[in-house]
Amino acid sequence: MTFCLDTEIIFPENNEQIENAVILLHGYGGDGRDISMLTINWRRFLKNTIFLCPNGHEKCEINPIGFQWFDLSKENEEYILQKSLEAESLIKKFIEEIKIKYKLSNKNIILSGFSQGCMMSINTGVTSDEEFNCIVGFSGKIINKDNLQKRIKNKSKILLIHGDQDEIVSSNFLLEAKDFFERNKFDIQTNLINNCGHHIPIEASSLALSFIKKNLNFK
Repeated sequence: MTFCLDTEIIFPENNEQIENAVILLHGYGGDGRDISMLTINWRRFLKNTIFLCPNGHEKCEINPIGFQWFDLSKENEEYILQKSLEAESLIKKFIEEIKIKYKLSNKNIILSGFSQGCMMSINTGVTSDEEFNCIVGFSGKIINKDNLQKRIKNKSKILLIHGDQDEIVSSNFLLEAKDFFERNKFDIQTNLINNCGHHIPIEASSLALSFIKKNLNFK
């Protein structure tokens, strides 16, 4: 079976049976190989877990060797929303392909992403028909709160992590997302990393790993 998105795949160690999947969505101008670096440490602790790191479906407008989930070259909120909804539809198709190929359900799937990939993880996660095991986002935000409010379909558990010195996506968006999800009765956890810019430091990776292990009932 060929996935609808070109994907970097990291299989479980020692040919373990696949029981869980972590989907990692890269940031603007990145690719699946970039975000797959998270799995170097995670893979040792998440047994029977496959990691799928797809490339965005579009070449990046400002970095032609990278990819994007939606175009940021135009500062138009309606345009950005529409492009993000197109990407969301494709990611949902990708998830259904994964479920079929590896015989998994949403409860065995973790959605995670960095920056633009975090935004897509949030939107895709809470607008799907069924809850995911959990959603983990780094350095992102809610794309459009009014639109998302109307489309919520499930209450997946969420962890959002952000650097307090983020120069690309302000850490204020972490507070906005926390307020939004608390108002909508989600189980939401947030962590603000001190002296951290727009990247995923070891501390953030470790916090995310602990959250995922807990939700997959790993010791």
